[in-house]
Amino acid sequence: MPETRFHAMPDGRRIAFRHSPASGPGSGPAIVFLPGYMSDMAGSKATALLAWAEAERRECLLLDYSGCGESGGDFADGTLARWAEEVLALIEAEVRGEVVLVGSSMGGWLMLLAAQQLGSKLVGLVGIAAAPDFTDWGYDDAQKAQLSNGETLFTENAYGYDPTPTHPGFWSDGQDRRQLESEIAIDCPVRLLHGQEDTDVPPKISLRLAEALRSQDVQVTLIKGGDHRLSRDSDIALLLRTVAALA
Repeated sequence: MPETRFHAMPDGRRIAFRHSPASGPGSGPAIVFLPGYMSDMAGSKATALLAWAEAERRECLLLDYSGCGESGGDFADGTLARWAEEVLALIEAEVRGEVVLVGSSMGGWLMLLAAQQLGSKLVGLVGIAAAPDFTDWGYDDAQKAQLSNGETLFTENAYGYDPTPTHPGFWSDGQDRRQLESEIAIDCPVRLLHGQEDTDVPPKISLRLAEALRSQDVQVTLIKGGDHRLSRDSDIALLLRTVAALA
């Protein structure tokens, strides 16, 4: 696995990343993985993609958003706009050719925002339980009122002991960057994977996303028994097949 390096943003943020370059001509687009909320590039899906890319001599880029994983900064300062800026800066600095974005959960929202800025470099998207607009459908009215009043919201974390924070800056920025209420100006092929037993992001969100995308080459795959993480061996195998076919 390539060593962790750091990209310096203009304001001094240091963004951790791992980049495996292509080892030969004609190897296809770079695979760029965007992790979910409070996740990082050490997760099972990210590392599986990197290992597959290295075995196939494909280019792959992983990163930790500021305030996450090995990157510097405070998580409380994180927003979709800030993290999209980091994604685009790393792609510009490290990737010369075309790109397939793979976004997990919140990373699936972030990939939509980044995709609309990549122009001709973008050749495909793969969403894994993509969660666009979760600042809207993921909170009730009382929680939204708390966040709009500038209070941090803490909710039960099904994957750890500490509650999950939602900071008002992130929530407000998310509300400004909702995607599902109008056509999304993306025309490349899109593949959306979603577990039917996902209790965090309802499968209908992937169906709404498929409808909103302008692209006519969109496929949604519902996975029986799959939960939000989609990290079983069979789920990872499906992800790798999907990326390989698209890229």
